[in-house]
Amino acid sequence: MSDEVDECSLIPAPENLLGLRIGAIFIILVGSSSGALFPVLARRSSWLHVPKALFDFAKYFGSGVIVAFIHLLSPALDELGSPCLGDGWTIYPYALALCMLSIFSIFVVELVAFRWGTSKLKKLGFGYDPHGHEPGSHAAHGPESSSSNERGDPESQDLKHQHGTHTNTMEDRAVAQIIGVGILEFGVLLHSILIGLTLAVDEQFKILFVVIVFHQTFEGLGIGSRLAQMRLPPQYNWVPLAGAVLYGITTPIGIAAGLGVRTTYNPNSTKALIVSGVLDALSSGILIYTGLVELLAHEFLFNKEMMEASNRKLAYAIGSMVAGWALMSLLGRWA
Repeated sequence: MSDEVDECSLIPAPENLLGLRIGAIFIILVGSSSGALFPVLARRSSWLHVPKALFDFAKYFGSGVIVAFIHLLSPALDELGSPCLGDGWTIYPYALALCMLSIFSIFVVELVAFRWGTSKLKKLGFGYDPHGHEPGSHAAHGPESSSSNERGDPESQDLKHQHGTHTNTMEDRAVAQIIGVGILEFGVLLHSILIGLTLAVDEQFKILFVVIVFHQTFEGLGIGSRLAQMRLPPQYNWVPLAGAVLYGITTPIGIAAGLGVRTTYNPNSTKALIVSGVLDALSSGILIYTGLVELLAHEFLFNKEMMEASNRKLAYAIGSMVAGWALMSLLGRWA
């Protein structure tokens, strides 16, 4: 019992590899930012000609990285089931309940947003299809590669009204895309801050540091690929860049904060375990919902281009996604 109490009250040695921990701020900043910014900048660059096959690999590989939620749910189960917490935390799987709460909460938010968008589109005289495959409809997730058709007889429509409604729907679609990616990034950012705090004070720093460098770089590639796919009006072109930069700085901020409180912060304390466990559980729900609905279902089941693609292209996309999923699942062993 005394060993358990000592473990729960343990504060890591503050000067253990302090120089390397400080250097980790800048190393992870470079890795995270590079992974997130590369797809966004490559998509916009006129001189950097990235082959489409390579860009598709980054896109689907990144999706696989995001879908692999094991690195979030497993720590949440450990933290909220820790013997350092009271007996009340062991009688119910709170981490799984919070994960489900997060999934259903996002579903309700998206449902309300889609219903609001539907009514607004109808007032403008447009049809609505959640996946944007019907003629004259607008996709809830943004435009796909197939060209969209306008409903009705063009000769009977007023051109000025068409321009106005097109502008309005472009704004609505831009906001919908920003909200969708924002929800995904929010879940990832919460976890990034937490692992930064952990890295700053963890005694097994060297192993965790190497793993997190790869973890943040590949996860950044996943976020950057989603940001690069956004099709936004010119006034919103700053959003993907801002999202990539925000992802790049979150883990370094977490490390810096952890170093700042390294003499008092105990990751095994009751408060730290509850806060970290709750945030990890909620973040895992965000990644599960976003990964299954926004990425897998939207990219494959409800994507007309992919459904009609050759077996070779489909196998390439699925293989790329499985590679990202497998790598992140392996890294979940440590991070």
